[in-house]
Amino acid sequence: MDKVMVTVLLLIAGVVCSMVLLNAVYPAITGSSGAIVDAASKIDDRIRSNISIIQISDSGNVVYIWIKNVGASSIVGISKSDVFFGPQGNFARIPNGVQATGPYWESEVEGGGAWGPTATLKITVTYTDALAPLAEYYFKIVIPSGISAQDFYSTR
Repeated sequence: MDKVMVTVLLLIAGVVCSMVLLNAVYPAITGSSGAIVDAASKIDDRIRSNISIIQISDSGNVVYIWIKNVGASSIVGISKSDVFFGPQGNFARIPNGVQATGPYWESEVEGGGAWGPTATLKITVTYTDALAPLAEYYFKIVIPSGISAQDFYSTR
């Protein structure tokens, strides 16, 4: 009879330990799986995003840059992109939106709406002074997903 009681108590203790272990480990497993799904979604978005600079031209102190979405997904949050522009070796980050002093940039998607696949974005950089003649300028854009494109532009 003693062996039966010991076996029953050990069986109950084993079930209780299993439940305690499951309650401790289960939240960690579900939390990490959510993080993995979120990371996979961000990686998928980054892989599906791509941009290409098509053309750069200027008119006095205004520079026009056309950028094509050559990726498979729409790009959102264009105003949160980082734009760098300036003479080669002396470029700076340009803020978005009209500024009272200093350079700024604005954007417009062809046909309005979202910057979807195959759509072209026109960025207008209004510089403080007219661009120097026969000079080389550097342009770089980094979209919110981290994808970037860069090019050099020479004035006439």
